[in-house]
Amino acid sequence: MVVGIERKPWDLFRKSIVKSYRQELWFNVPTRKGFVNITPQVMQCLKESNIIEGLVLINAMHITASVFINDDEPGLHQDLNVWLEKLAPREPVSSYCHNVGEDNADAHMKRQIMGREVVVAATNGKLDLGPWEQIFYGEFDGRREKRVLVKIIGE
Repeated sequence: MVVGIERKPWDLFRKSIVKSYRQELWFNVPTRKGFVNITPQVMQCLKESNIIEGLVLINAMHITASVFINDDEPGLHQDLNVWLEKLAPREPVSSYCHNVGEDNADAHMKRQIMGREVVVAATNGKLDLGPWEQIFYGEFDGRREKRVLVKIIGE
């Protein structure tokens, strides 16, 4: 039991000033598919935010792109591409109902599998990632500009 001044739960929030930071990262992957390690850009956003403790949301703002966390190892990236192609093959294009006037239904499926966003804790002004974890932008229908939102809240 702690003896001292009685505090109400809401007193804790009165002393904290929650800050917010927003940045868009733009990418134009020159191929249809690709993975881009965006950890350095997200770390720069955290530094610019001056937020020491908080949460960092990173999400793809397009329905044929993804943000995910994994190891930055080329063999793993190749394995992911092969696995995704088995789950949602590009061809035959006519096998997808969505592909009427479009040819990117497989990219929508791949994004659904890989996910829209990640949330990473910020601790002592650094991303709280595991030893091999990196943040990636996954592109499944590239060759045009797309953006990723980085939203940081904390103190």
